[in-house]
Amino acid sequence: MLPRPARNEDCQHIFTSFYPPYLIGKILRILHVIHSVNPADGGPVEGIRQLGTTLSSAGHRIEVLSLDDPNAPYLKEFPLPVHPLGPTMLKYGLGTRFIPWLKAHRSDYDAVVINGIWRYHSFAAWCALHNTDTPYVLFTHGMLDPWFKRRYPLKHLKKWLYWPWGDYRVLRDAQAVLFTCEEERLLARHSFWLYRCNEIVVGYGTARPKGNAEEELGEFFARYPQLHGKRLALFVGRIHPKKGCDLLLEAFVKVLGSDPDWHLVMAGPDQTGWQNRLNQRAEQLGIASRITWTGMIRGAMKWGALRAAEIMVLPSHQENFGIVVAEALAAGAPVLISNKVNIWREVEAADAGIVAPDNLDGTCRLLETYVSLSSERRAAMRQNARECFARNFEIEKAARTLQSILTKITGAACLQLT
Repeated sequence: MLPRPARNEDCQHIFTSFYPPYLIGKILRILHVIHSVNPADGGPVEGIRQLGTTLSSAGHRIEVLSLDDPNAPYLKEFPLPVHPLGPTMLKYGLGTRFIPWLKAHRSDYDAVVINGIWRYHSFAAWCALHNTDTPYVLFTHGMLDPWFKRRYPLKHLKKWLYWPWGDYRVLRDAQAVLFTCEEERLLARHSFWLYRCNEIVVGYGTARPKGNAEEELGEFFARYPQLHGKRLALFVGRIHPKKGCDLLLEAFVKVLGSDPDWHLVMAGPDQTGWQNRLNQRAEQLGIASRITWTGMIRGAMKWGALRAAEIMVLPSHQENFGIVVAEALAAGAPVLISNKVNIWREVEAADAGIVAPDNLDGTCRLLETYVSLSSERRAAMRQNARECFARNFEIEKAARTLQSILTKITGAACLQLT
């Protein structure tokens, strides 16, 4: 097994320096491990897509191991090679083929990147890789945020029973546990007192839109012609209590209900059946006709929605990174977010949006503050949004950091991103 570096802050300097631009050498073979590449699962899947395609374009070999059913339709659209070893049993995602496959094929890869915990794939990867010479790193993707402990105490108790013999060991034996921002790293320390790992903040992000802006806007308005000429407040994400969708409905009617020019667009999959209850509440509030529910939007349709939106609103109670926030910034849409979205400090420092607490008063304040701004301030905020994205959330920066970490871990020199 590879020698382990010093723990926590003592090791961080080892990983954060990049190879000089002239250094060219071995191409890395990287295997991402995740429960599923279903795009409806949100940020972690999009993160693999963005990091993987960026590193692949630099010459590295990127593949994915999942527990998806091989017949899942979304596998055909995923841009990276996927080894689907499902279907699985139980909500935990138990799959009997996973450990034997990884043990047999681990030598085909220089390093393994585990994405997420609390499902079988993370513990199974540990079972297959610990005490071997195949190193692995782990993205927790916000799954150690103490919000879950406060919001779901009974589930947290169940996790405590699992933690010491399960994912605690996954973190402990990882060459590095990767956090997308400093806020996530600090929060992760407060979920379980039994906590030991090599903490590294790698950053995160997405790619800037590459499509034709007019064509993307045209596609969006062709689908939703009733929205043309409206001032759009856009929510993008899963329709889930964690996201604060109910707060947004209540705040919309309180602050913008008297202005018929404003329209609310709720874009995202309903994974829990909550949308029906939200629709009923919208009827009670008298704003049902001013809400458009699009379901999940992707590709040009998503970018068209972000370009069409005057603001993107995410009053989430817990958000590890919020790739959609980065995407909105890239499209030049000011972001109105709660202070539970872990990149809120970067947004606030750049004056690229507005930040408030994750309650009804805070969500009302987001909207009230924005509508009180002068047209000049709003225009400046749109420009600030683009600059904030370029400075903090361009995917190439996160890809370089991940490349550097994996290069150090494996001891392999690798191609530089250009």
